[in-house]
Amino acid sequence: MGDFFERIIDIEVTAEAAGALADQAVDWMVAEGLITRETSSIGMYSLQVDKGYKPGPNWEQACADREDPLWRPGPVAVIVGRDQHVGGQGSDEADSATCPRCDARTVIINYPEEWEPDEEAWQPFSDAIESWKETGDGSVTCPSCGASVPVTEWRFGSGFTLGTLAFDFWGWPPLNIRFHAEMSARLGHTIETQTGKF
Repeated sequence: MGDFFERIIDIEVTAEAAGALADQAVDWMVAEGLITRETSSIGMYSLQVDKGYKPGPNWEQACADREDPLWRPGPVAVIVGRDQHVGGQGSDEADSATCPRCDARTVIINYPEEWEPDEEAWQPFSDAIESWKETGDGSVTCPSCGASVPVTEWRFGSGFTLGTLAFDFWGWPPLNIRFHAEMSARLGHTIETQTGKF
């Protein structure tokens, strides 16, 4: 068993603007009846925050389908601040990183032959991510073309995203395409989605 989440990540908002934008998104979801202002920690396991917003009376409008008519979703966590967001279950590393300058791909976890990261390949990215989280700056030198590229510009493999604003929907049925589009429009930025399990 376990607890599942779907995450929406704003991949363009700056750290300075993320808090105000999070408040605007919450205001909109409350106005639509998707969530309430009441918070709870029950059924919510986001590492960065302790509580999330409880679902509102119209929560189903955000969902593609719910097979069980008795389904009751959990809270929605709002995560503000520079962080790495990982989908799936268990891994904190990206499986690959592609340089935006030359399109060379650095393999970090060589699935299916290997299930652990190549520490030597991952270390420059890990160091740059930690620097970015602390200061807002962090770069990795591409082993192929030699360009020094901000870590936020690298294209990581699926299930690994850097961002300063994310929303974790705990225990919700899959969110629908319309909601994704509306959330992206309300945020004014490109979003990425992840699913995972705690």
